Amino acid sequence: MQKRKLGNSNLEVSALGLGCMGMSFSYGPAADKQEMISLLRSAVNRGVTFFDTAEVYGPFTNEELLGEALSPFRGQVVIATKFGFKLDPKGGPKWVGLDSRPQHIKKVAEASLKRLRIDAIDLFYQHRVDPDVPIEDVAGAVKDLIQEGKVKNFGLSEAGAQTIRRAHAVQRLTAVQSEYSLWTRGPEAEVLPTLEELGIGFVPYSPLGKGFLTGKINENTAFDSSDFRNTLPRFTPEARKANQALVDLLGQIAERKKATPAQIALAWLLAQKPWIVPIPGTRKLERLDENIGAAAVELKSDDLREIESAASRIAVQGARYPEQLERMTGR
Repeated sequence: MQKRKLGNSNLEVSALGLGCMGMSFSYGPAADKQEMISLLRSAVNRGVTFFDTAEVYGPFTNEELLGEALSPFRGQVVIATKFGFKLDPKGGPKWVGLDSRPQHIKKVAEASLKRLRIDAIDLFYQHRVDPDVPIEDVAGAVKDLIQEGKVKNFGLSEAGAQTIRRAHAVQRLTAVQSEYSLWTRGPEAEVLPTLEELGIGFVPYSPLGKGFLTGKINENTAFDSSDFRNTLPRFTPEARKANQALVDLLGQIAERKKATPAQIALAWLLAQKPWIVPIPGTRKLERLDENIGAAAVELKSDDLREIESAASRIAVQGARYPEQLERMTGR
């Protein structure tokens, strides 16, 4: 597995990371813990060194899973986690708002360190921008944690360009994480140029469109009742039917390259910038191997032009989030 540096930082990670949320949260019932420990360790053995989690995934259970699974590999792997949600005080599975007050950030950091069984958090993201807390205060709190040796790198998730600039002025950002793929291209307008200018890495989550770009989902696919894709406008049967054209395009290129649609979707992202590190998630070893294989797929400039030209004629149907969640992005 090739390595990449996140922007101008010294944080070097595998060209493809592993998004771990779905092992515990959001995509139906949580997977078997021992199976996921085995999968995480298999990922390390295959060269993956970058793992993404958050306190809210579970809550807490995903961080605990990574803490146990990756404890034999201290110093060999980079674990990113996140703060910024207010969790149900009654201990329910839902978050109840945002909370990026400095004292809360520091409390979350202490708890995450224990669950992850580490001495310092490699990359600490603000999960969503909190409109009630100036981003300068957030960056200042993380700066304090970095000076205390509890955090190594600062990141933002789903932030807008101006917020990125303001945060970076207080504490250098190593990475910004947002959804980005062939069917979610919002970051191209302002965020990616800002990151390039400032020397900040970019970590696309849902690089396979929450599974849709793999070609394994169609308009008739039924999801488990607890799967959050049931709530997403882009996953209504009508939207899936309309968006199939994008998967068909990936399939055509994949056939020619002797690859899979998922590998073409990931290879396309890797070809955009050398400081982009996608974090596809999976619960299955064969999918992990398929995703890792994308790093070896070479898309030449002609291939990229063809994809761009064909994709530009496909209008993606459906918002990526319900309105309440959409309002929390790009701020």
